[in-house]
Amino acid sequence: MSNERGTANEARHDADGGTGGIGGTGGSDGDDHGAPTDAAQAGRRRWYAAATYVFAVGMAGTTLPTPLYGLYRQQIGFSELMVTVVFAVYAVGVIVALLVAGDFSDVLGRRPVLFAALGLSAASAVCFLLEGGLPLLFTGRLLSGFAAGLFSGAATAAVLELAPRGGGFAATAANMGGLGCGPLLAGILAQFAPSPLKLPFLVHLGLLAVAGALTLALPETVRRASPRPPLRPRGMEVPREVRPVFVPAALACFTGFSVFGLFTAVSPGFMAETLHISDLAASGAVAFSVFCASLAGQLLMDKAGVVLALPLGCLGLVAGMVQVGLSLLLTSLPLLVTGAVTGGIGQGLAFRSAMTAVSRRAPERHRGGTISALFVVAYLGISLPVVGVGALSTGLGLRGAGLVFSVCVIVLAAGVGAHLWRTRHADAAALSGRT
Repeated sequence: MSNERGTANEARHDADGGTGGIGGTGGSDGDDHGAPTDAAQAGRRRWYAAATYVFAVGMAGTTLPTPLYGLYRQQIGFSELMVTVVFAVYAVGVIVALLVAGDFSDVLGRRPVLFAALGLSAASAVCFLLEGGLPLLFTGRLLSGFAAGLFSGAATAAVLELAPRGGGFAATAANMGGLGCGPLLAGILAQFAPSPLKLPFLVHLGLLAVAGALTLALPETVRRASPRPPLRPRGMEVPREVRPVFVPAALACFTGFSVFGLFTAVSPGFMAETLHISDLAASGAVAFSVFCASLAGQLLMDKAGVVLALPLGCLGLVAGMVQVGLSLLLTSLPLLVTGAVTGGIGQGLAFRSAMTAVSRRAPERHRGGTISALFVVAYLGISLPVVGVGALSTGLGLRGAGLVFSVCVIVLAAGVGAHLWRTRHADAAALSGRT
């Protein structure tokens, strides 16, 4: 669940007035003086659409198991705690891939890394198809995390580099749209079609095959250096001058991603055990709504501005989790849905503004490492709190654990939001100094 390179590029776009064409060159060939022909524009739109499809299908596979965990619990026989641990393994895979190979596509090219990500996603689907118990579930989620980490860099960059002018937001739309469509697709197929634990992954393998064919046809947007630079892990670092902006931004990301973790790992259990709703399509639709709302929140950042969007995003997280807590107390599905939408909007506002603020503030030579550090914090947010919910559920039950989680998120988001509101003028001045 990430858009590391895309958000960094958006931040540079805001500061520098945009980027050039394929590969960021912005140049022109021949005697057309930079004016592309209609045929060239049409071809570019087709490749742009193809790259967007590849990104969306790849990310859909990472959330495909969300509405199916209850069925795995029945078939294999494990606790809600184990569900959250299986889910958290995905975040470990994402973090490792981001830190080790987050910029490999800059050296190897976009297409080789996209092929690797598609292969890992297909291997993950095969693990789930085999249904061989917990070891295969863990393996499948880890491979899915590796794939997501590779997609977040290579696919985001490919979409941005192939995008027509003004079309770069499709990278975020493909990311969040794919993440949302995964549980929706799996929930509908599991509820209304045969073989609920096999068909969703078979369908995804078919979609991945199409994505592989499109990737084979995509133009390469990276001009490879000769000799090729060595491949090295990118690591992470937070320069001293960035820390006043980084710390509250990272806490906001941690809080927002913990809400994602709740809705992708635990909300189907809430619906089944607390709200007594066992419809898998409904579970998938609730998870779908939080990702769509996040996309809407990211769009709203342009209207609010970076400095105001961060505290407003925290306010949205507080309001959303209040509704989620009330939905558990009152056993209300509408409140759970409105909580998902409100919290998703808050997450989107906080996430995009945090990434943009940190990207603008970080020195160019340390930007990649700083963004990697922010993503590590965010993915800790998507994993550690939901494991805590699973652990608490063994003693308090899922409803009690959900209420404790809601209170913790409310307190953290309110504290971060209040701090950001108090320092908004200083933050605005600092960001203006960088831009």
